[in-house]
Amino acid sequence: MDANRRLTLAAGLVLVLFGALFLIVQLIPGLEIWRDPGYWWPMIVIAWGIGLLVLGLLIRVPALAVPACVTGGLGALLFWQNATHHWESWAYVWTLIPAFVGVGVILMGLLSGRPRRSLGAGLWLMLISAALFGVFGSLLGGIHVLGIVWPALLIALGVLLLARAMLGFGGVR
Repeated sequence: MDANRRLTLAAGLVLVLFGALFLIVQLIPGLEIWRDPGYWWPMIVIAWGIGLLVLGLLIRVPALAVPACVTGGLGALLFWQNATHHWESWAYVWTLIPAFVGVGVILMGLLSGRPRRSLGAGLWLMLISAALFGVFGSLLGGIHVLGIVWPALLIALGVLLLARAMLGFGGVR
């Protein structure tokens, strides 16, 4: 199947899925809250992420998994913030973006048949993102769990990165 035909297939699939979703919302009375765009607008961002992933699968471009995961992750954050009205959390939740990239890198590796190399890179991104999330979340009052522990975690991550660079393993190839 050529690329143009796969692209048309992807567009048709996305339209069918959206149509089915809107039909279900109209037919099931308990889902009427989803008629209010003020509630569901972040789902548009999540849908873009899913669409990018489906497109990448159909046209056989595994690298689209990275922007798909970033877009879907940001949509999930927006959905949570919209539901909780906790918009000030942007001061620290932006640190989760490298984790979304890491998930995308791992997924890209799985789809392209090179899971070992992408697993290491993706996990490093997720680890760095978790450390940043803990530090910024603690500093800016969003996370109270880490308390005084976050400086030690920051030092440990720094030592780990220094050792990795000095010993010459795990570098960018």
